[in-house]
Amino acid sequence: MSDQADQTTQADPTTQYEQPEHTDEQLVHPGLTSSMTDQPDHGEDSYRGADRLSGKRAVITGADSGIGRAVALAFAREGADVVLSYLEEEQVDADETVRLVEAAGRTAVCCPGDIRDEDVCDRIIATAVDRLGGIDILVNNAAYQMAQSGGIVDISTDQFDRVMKTNLYAMFWLCKKAIPHLRPGATIINTSSVQAVSPSPELLDYATSKAGIHNFTKALAHDLAEKGIRVNAVAPGPIWTPLIPATMPVERAEAHGESAPLGRAGQPAEVAPAYVFLASQESSYITAEMIAVTGGLPVT
Repeated sequence: MSDQADQTTQADPTTQYEQPEHTDEQLVHPGLTSSMTDQPDHGEDSYRGADRLSGKRAVITGADSGIGRAVALAFAREGADVVLSYLEEEQVDADETVRLVEAAGRTAVCCPGDIRDEDVCDRIIATAVDRLGGIDILVNNAAYQMAQSGGIVDISTDQFDRVMKTNLYAMFWLCKKAIPHLRPGATIINTSSVQAVSPSPELLDYATSKAGIHNFTKALAHDLAEKGIRVNAVAPGPIWTPLIPATMPVERAEAHGESAPLGRAGQPAEVAPAYVFLASQESSYITAEMIAVTGGLPVT
C-alpha cells in the first residue's frame, strides 16, 4: 500500500508502491482478491472525492475487483450511484465492492451474470434504468484473458470465442442497449490495454480484442458526437489485479511491471482517476481518445 494521504499528494512514482512480492502465486480463474497474498490497492485509504460526479448514475462491468472495484469506489466517493456487473462466482469480491460504495454513502446495485449472454447485458441496462432511474456513465471494463505460452497453436476456438464474446460482443451489446437512455453530457468509457498496440504472442486473442476496443471507441465517439455523448477509453499497462496470478504463467507474473519505465506494476488506485476524469465535466471537450496508464510503456 502507498503511504499517500490521498491521490493528490505528490510522490515519487518509482517508489510510490513496492513491486508485489508474491508474484509467483497462482490462482484459479477468475481469481479472487480475497485470495491474494499481496492485496491490490483500490484507493480504500487514499481516494478523496470532490463531488465531481454528484448525482450521476454509473454502470461498471467487472466491478467486483481490480480496476473495476477501484473505479466503483472512486465514482462513489465522487457522488455517483453504481450498478455493479460481475460473474456469479465473484460474489465474495463483489460484496466488498458493495461495502465500499455504501460506506461512501452511495447506492450499489448488484447485477451478477455472464456478459457473454446478450440477455444478461440487456438485464444490466434495464436494472440501471429501473433501480437508478437512468444512466449517465457506462464503463465497459470486464475482460477475459488466458495466456498461452505456445501462442496461436495453443489457443482453442472455445477460448478465442470466450475472449471475443466477453471483451467485444458484450461491449457492443451494452453500448447499443444503453444509448437510448443516455442524454447529452453522458459518457461511455471502455477499458482497452497496452496490448492493443504492443501485443504479446501468448495473449494474441486478448490483444486482438483490445485493438478492436480501441477502434470501436473511436468509431462510436464519432457516431455519438452529435448527440452530445462522449466515448473514450483507458489503456492500462501492467496493473496488479487478480487477473495476473489467475491467467499468467509464473515466469510472466514474476516480471509483471518490471519492463515499464517506472520499474514496477501499477495499482488499481492509480488507474481509477483516469476514469473519473473522463466521466466528469472536466473532460467535456475530449472524445474518441485513449488515455494510457502504463507506467511509461508506449500506446501509439
